[in-house]
Amino acid sequence: MSDALHAELTRVARELGAEDVSFVLERPREASHGDLATNLAMLLAKQLKSNPRALAEQIVSRLELAPSLVAKTEIAGPGFINFWLADEQLIEALRTIIDQGPRYGRSEVDKLLSWNVEFVSANPTGPLHVGHGRGAALGDAIASLLEWQGHTVTREFYVNDAGSQIDKLARSLWARVQQAAGGETPIPDGGYHGQYLADMASEILQREGSAFAQLPEEDGVARCRELAVRAQRAEQDRDLLMFGVRFDTVTSEMQLYRDGRVEAALALLTERDLTYEADGALWLKSSQFGDDQNRVLRKQDGTLTYFVPDLAYHMEKHDRGFDRVIDVWEIGRAHV
Repeated sequence: MSDALHAELTRVARELGAEDVSFVLERPREASHGDLATNLAMLLAKQLKSNPRALAEQIVSRLELAPSLVAKTEIAGPGFINFWLADEQLIEALRTIIDQGPRYGRSEVDKLLSWNVEFVSANPTGPLHVGHGRGAALGDAIASLLEWQGHTVTREFYVNDAGSQIDKLARSLWARVQQAAGGETPIPDGGYHGQYLADMASEILQREGSAFAQLPEEDGVARCRELAVRAQRAEQDRDLLMFGVRFDTVTSEMQLYRDGRVEAALALLTERDLTYEADGALWLKSSQFGDDQNRVLRKQDGTLTYFVPDLAYHMEKHDRGFDRVIDVWEIGRAHV
């Protein structure tokens, strides 16, 4: 219905001398304004330097619409054109809905693909927030739509369980353990001060006993790293499950290091002459690929930036053989 009406409006616009006009034909907000409405006249008025309402009258007079398609046409406001579809069209639409059943609304896909949709992927350093909820809703909706079309979809959660932020999390929890045991160990600079870590420290001492706080510091920090990541991931899973979101695959950044994929990614970039050293750091020639600047891979102190394991992660996803990969970023944008 709308395609036929759009085509007729396009024909009339060209007949009036318009070129490449992009107009809207959509359902009006108010039901009293008809079934479909267009802003064609107001757009043409700018191009043809004419009064929009007078132009709307010309458009309506030139439309060749079968009574079985449109029962009534009306000009409203500054030049909107409203259409009321004929009963025959509405009845035919109902027949189509009934005939197609659950498949109604699906477009015909020429080729079914395998998709990987990675979303949420919240750092296991604290509770989920509203931004993560937005990413969860967007990512799950994208995955569901692809599945509804018949594609094979893998929903994936990537865990940043390595790096400096996890070290700070572990040392922050260790400080909370010491405080809960009666000590005065301060939370490290740049650490995490949330009450959730104080609660976690109390739970650890209740479960493990006071001897936990007497461990050598590095042993205690290592145990806190393991316990904190495990607890935060479990909480994330519970929250997402209540939100109605599931994942097929969870990939660990730490596992990428263990499997040698991070170093392999660096080696591949170097082999392809995509890296260089400057100011004591290792850089990626990312400006060759449209970036506004080159990016640091290894800092002066020898530590890797987050960019490196992220590259290794995407190379690993590529190796898994998906036809398409979508990353849903926390800011609400999806990138294929």
